[in-house]
Amino acid sequence: MVDYPDAVLEKARRLEQLLHRIAAGEPLDEVNEALGFNLDEEQLAKAQAKYEAGGCTWEALINGRFGHAQKVHTGIREWLYTRKERDNEDIRAPKLAEEVKEIFGVEVAPGHVNYLLRKRGLTAPPGRPYKEKPVCPTTIIITH
Repeated sequence: MVDYPDAVLEKARRLEQLLHRIAAGEPLDEVNEALGFNLDEEQLAKAQAKYEAGGCTWEALINGRFGHAQKVHTGIREWLYTRKERDNEDIRAPKLAEEVKEIFGVEVAPGHVNYLLRKRGLTAPPGRPYKEKPVCPTTIIITH
């Protein structure tokens, strides 16, 4: 079994208590307040179905969405910020993502690179980079 944080396990146990108290006839509003939940009727029905499908154990109510391992640690972020500040106009997120993979061995999506850079105000304006139209050195005027 996955090693869940204590808060996640405690929440599942409290949710089981809520289901038992509702089944015993207590009003949803009172039980919500007593146990620190804010479930509506639809959420209650989903929790009940999950509980029953999981064999009526509190473990069935564990919500596994409590975060994820952080791949882009502080060192990578600082490298990204420095790299972007150094070559602000010449480097975009896909290239930075490639460099992070080469240097640190961490695969990161270009969208996440942009998210990190945006937090520091280092992103370019959205869209394709503006390209100047080439200027012809001489203009030929044809007359008849």
